[in-house]
Amino acid sequence: MKRRNLFAAATALATALTLAAPAVQAQGSYKPEYKMSLVLGPAFPWGKGGEIWADLVKQRTSGRINIKLYPGTSLVQGDQTRELTAIRQGVIDMAVGSTINWSPQVKELNLFSLPFLMPDHAAIDAITHGEPGKDIFKALEKGGVVPLAWGENGFRELSNSKRDVRKPEDLKGLKLRVVGSPLFIDTFTALGANPTQMSWSDAQPALASGAVDGQENPLSIYTAAKLHTVAQKHLTLWGYVADPLIFVVNRDVWESWTPADRDIVRQAAVDAGKQQVEIARKGLTGGEPAVLKDIAANGVSVVKLSGAEREAFVKATRPVYDKWKKTIGEGLVSKAEAVVAGRQK
Repeated sequence: MKRRNLFAAATALATALTLAAPAVQAQGSYKPEYKMSLVLGPAFPWGKGGEIWADLVKQRTSGRINIKLYPGTSLVQGDQTRELTAIRQGVIDMAVGSTINWSPQVKELNLFSLPFLMPDHAAIDAITHGEPGKDIFKALEKGGVVPLAWGENGFRELSNSKRDVRKPEDLKGLKLRVVGSPLFIDTFTALGANPTQMSWSDAQPALASGAVDGQENPLSIYTAAKLHTVAQKHLTLWGYVADPLIFVVNRDVWESWTPADRDIVRQAAVDAGKQQVEIARKGLTGGEPAVLKDIAANGVSVVKLSGAEREAFVKATRPVYDKWKKTIGEGLVSKAEAVVAGRQK
């Protein structure tokens, strides 16, 4: 009887070790460090979201997955438009990336850059957390990356060194730094400006030297980068587009982790995304953005467009909107328009 019990115990132990082997092997193949690409560091809401994600993953996996942040898109020599390709190729393991920067590779991401599609934060949420957002994640998955959660860079406002901008004619001849998206080139060309594609790392010295007159970015970037110190003394609040961020992982990296760790990384991304959105929107909802007092105190002229003034810009960019609706996919854009119209404010 004792011999039979000993045999049964030995068999059970061998079975347990066999079942545990794949997990041990999988964990043994983990990289000592995973590279996360970011355009901006933790001093900005964007980079802070990446930092929170990395910290949560390290904590919840007991250090099995260790993530190092690489801000300034330094893994692709600062070229933001190459980031998604580098993730697909495995040069980058994971990222919190911009829908704008990745739109040249994934046409559906241009949805968020359609001028004046999203009038408020409720509209952004309706798209990202509704059917359009699910469709966009599917498009990214087909492209070889694993999207996990949404973040936010914010509504993009306009600044320049020359004059207040209240109507499309005020943009005529202004040389404006824009990201490397053909849709942005089309939009600002339609408004009479001279758009110049430039990485963010090159933009600040260009603004300081006067090589470009202005730029467009969320208020959080305007303030954190102290753009008033590089002659950006005219700020127009027009909220013409917003830039949701996406937390993604390279597919091969994703599949190298155990199912349990994948669940941890996904939930950490969702939790970090929620915190990041709160940080990005802090002080920007419920009336006048609180940050405007600080901006104005630096001698900046702040213009907030009236409804009629904003409508003039909507009208001027409508041909661009209609052109790109076909390029992005009329079905996806129509879904987005429907959820925006039906949103709960």
